[in-house]
Amino acid sequence: MSSTRMIKANGVELFVREAGQGPLVVLCHGWPELSYSWRHQIPALAEAGFHVVAPDMRGYGQSSAPPDVAAYSIFDTVGDVVGLVQALGETRAMAVGHDWGAPVAWHAALFRPDIFTAVAGLSVPPPFRGRGRPLDLLRQGGVTNFYWQYFQTPGVAEAELERDVARTMRIVLGGRGLADPTAAMFVQEGKGFLGHAGADEPLPGWLTETDLAYFTEAFRKSGFRGGLNWYRNIDRNWELTAPWQDAQIHQPSLFIAGSKDAVITGLIGAKRVNELERVLPNLKGRLILEGAGHWVQQERPHEVNAALVKFLTACAAQ
Repeated sequence: MSSTRMIKANGVELFVREAGQGPLVVLCHGWPELSYSWRHQIPALAEAGFHVVAPDMRGYGQSSAPPDVAAYSIFDTVGDVVGLVQALGETRAMAVGHDWGAPVAWHAALFRPDIFTAVAGLSVPPPFRGRGRPLDLLRQGGVTNFYWQYFQTPGVAEAELERDVARTMRIVLGGRGLADPTAAMFVQEGKGFLGHAGADEPLPGWLTETDLAYFTEAFRKSGFRGGLNWYRNIDRNWELTAPWQDAQIHQPSLFIAGSKDAVITGLIGAKRVNELERVLPNLKGRLILEGAGHWVQQERPHEVNAALVKFLTACAAQ
């Protein structure tokens, strides 16, 4: 049975879900999600002998949401996880992240190998620092309607997503999601991020009305600005990580994604998935779940849990 509490770390307060005893595993969620996204993994990992902690990341849910856009850099988000480990009285942990939480987990392992002894990333491959600022490279490539670009101007995406939060969450999580690269990642003029998608389609089997109601209520209270501010640091993160150009993550690592996830089939990650070992020389597994989409740990919890338990158990035994 998991419990919840607030923990002060890195100058912010983080709401966390927690269960189990044993080696520490930190679960980092993505956008637009919450610690609740790990509801299937927390009990499974606790039962397997781990102390599992899943925070609402900064800007989300019941955790602190600093007003300054600059407070959402990769240094701040990794700093939260480092601070969380310390606040729990631990010196070692294993990091698992999905979507935006994956870059946090990857960079935690990259920045602090003395703390993070193993790392698993879901949906988003490890950091391949390119030759220039990501948003500059998009423009130079003639791309002007990628969703990253739409999210940049404060207030624009917030207004669209917050107009009807229930519709937003039903479309993003339960409907269009990130399964169709053309629909999900490119914003058509005048249609916004959600397009003209209807919100009356039945939910997929992995997402219940109760689940959707939880996400909806949380984002009604918090709004979307905190999560969107992560995207507004994409170019700044590139600048900040210059000292780690071409650096590798040497800890044991695992990558999991769905075969229908636009992040690994589209503009961002198709090539990167084929070159994981460039950054992850100690890669222990590459699990691509056939037919799964972007919300892989919610869509296919049994397979994801089995892979994580096997990987983390082996790492903890070393």
